Amino acid sequence: MATQFLRHGSNTVLLLIAAALSAAFALARTVPLPAAIALGALVFFVSEYTTHRFLLHAPPQKHPFILSLQHRLHYDHHVDPAALELLFLPLWFALPVTALTAAIYALVTRELSLTGALLLGSVLALLYYEWVHYVAHIPFVPRTPFGRWIKKYHLWHHFKNERLWFGVTNPSMDVFGRTYRAVAEVERSGTTRTLFP
Repeated sequence: MATQFLRHGSNTVLLLIAAALSAAFALARTVPLPAAIALGALVFFVSEYTTHRFLLHAPPQKHPFILSLQHRLHYDHHVDPAALELLFLPLWFALPVTALTAAIYALVTRELSLTGALLLGSVLALLYYEWVHYVAHIPFVPRTPFGRWIKKYHLWHHFKNERLWFGVTNPSMDVFGRTYRAVAEVERSGTTRTLFP
């Protein structure tokens, strides 16, 4: 299962980036601030929701290149939720976004160690996101009650209503963004597979 996870998308490269950041801290004989790592993860978890809701579910654009990006990055994942080649972020997308995140952290903090700790938190959170998303879409039953629930939670987005439940790793931003509903109260959407028919 882990081997399949590492073979797809940008997961191996993200793992190497996290290892390189950890090694840099070890070589410098410094300990990254746990609060900075946690803040970097929090930044990612907020962006997980906002990116999914407002960018990946944005209406189709007329420009052919942008429309092809929309299809590869998300629309086609709804068409075929089990296709692993559509499940993970492609390297050509994840690397520039990671570099942009590092640049923003550097501009805000103007301090290398703090930038590294924030980036480490964001990269680890992204890897966690990719793992949770992977587990949600493969025939595997998570061992923990939360794992089983969050898998169901994500699958409601794919098979019950695509306008709700945008959080993949947790429901907190759905509650905040008012896109959380009790599943029994929601009618099944006819457009979960084809987002914009």
